[in-house]
Amino acid sequence: MASTIPNVLSIAGVDPSGGAGIFADLKAFSALGAYGCGVVAALTAQNTQVVAAVHVPPIDFLRQQLDTLFADVTLHAVKIGMLGGADVVGTVADTLARENAPNVVLDPVMVAKSGDHLLAKSAVAMMREALFPQAFMITPNLPEAGVLLEQRAPETVKEMYRAAERLRELLPTSSERWVLLKGGHLPGNELTDLLFDGDRMVEMGGHRIETRNTHGTGCSLSSAVAALLPQRTREMRPVEAAVRDARQWLASAIAASGQLDVGHGHGPVHHFHRLWCRD
Repeated sequence: MASTIPNVLSIAGVDPSGGAGIFADLKAFSALGAYGCGVVAALTAQNTQVVAAVHVPPIDFLRQQLDTLFADVTLHAVKIGMLGGADVVGTVADTLARENAPNVVLDPVMVAKSGDHLLAKSAVAMMREALFPQAFMITPNLPEAGVLLEQRAPETVKEMYRAAERLRELLPTSSERWVLLKGGHLPGNELTDLLFDGDRMVEMGGHRIETRNTHGTGCSLSSAVAALLPQRTREMRPVEAAVRDARQWLASAIAASGQLDVGHGHGPVHHFHRLWCRD
């Protein structure tokens, strides 16, 4: 992308506490050198402990948000988060297909950290059928992988390998598409994520950071990847470079999360840990 600052769009829900959803996405974009845009697909009443209510705006208004933005702004990547219902999924999928949107990173948000369900079951099939064909990368965690594959969630790294292969089979085979399967739900202090394009399986390890401040980690990682994909095109393996850099940034954001004091449940990560200096 040369020196151009990329414009990156988040299509997701609003978390008033700022730890997840569009607000977290915009923080991640900004922290990693991208200009953030946002289209609201859902509104929630939530904090660091609970999701009290979800409201989905009228579909016509969602479509108008998308059409108006795409008519004016050149977008270099799109991150998709909480969509809420099948009609929302279908509308987003139709727009992305019509606009031939690049670098679409789909985080199939289904359950909040609090355990509250954020995606209607009727929307899962629509996501697989209509939205997966538009995705450059999908970033499910292990429970989400289980739902998408209609089986129990992987419980070992070996089972993750097979799940990543099956998830890749849900994506188009005629072009470059990626699965980033996140292994944070496995027990133990060592973490493993798998990045797979149908050919190369890249195992990425890390160490678990002991903290309660993990609200919005999935949102933030997928947003970081979306922000970095247009900026790593000159690397020998640009997708792998973007994911590695995003994971490193998130690990540091989790490690620095204790500098924040937000809520009494699962607190947010510190998106601006590199930029906010405290004496």
